[in-house]
Amino acid sequence: MKIATLIVRSLLGILFLFTSVSYFLHLNPEPASTGDFKAFQVGLVASTYLIPLAKSIELLCGLSFVTGKFTTLANIIIFPVIINILLINYFLTPENLPLAIGVFLANIFLIYSHWENYKGLFKMNG
Repeated sequence: MKIATLIVRSLLGILFLFTSVSYFLHLNPEPASTGDFKAFQVGLVASTYLIPLAKSIELLCGLSFVTGKFTTLANIIIFPVIINILLINYFLTPENLPLAIGVFLANIFLIYSHWENYKGLFKMNG
């Protein structure tokens, strides 16, 4: 289980580091988008803060996953970003859905592998 956790954590971290660093350093040209996704993307870009915020979160969580520090916190922080990635791909770009499902399942696996650290969040007080 430890080896699988290390592999999944490292792969997820490398993926998030690659996408965020590529965004901030403009290493890859933006792929051409069409249809409903293009309209959605125009709205995201017009907000001026949402994409840099998501990419900053991806960068910090990617660093966390690669270094193995604060992974319990990173799993929770990155979860809403991954849910959005999954839903955007489901509704707007279904051709990318397999990768989004893989990232979602990897995050769920990491949460499961660190479940002892999350039990206190669900404990009833009183």
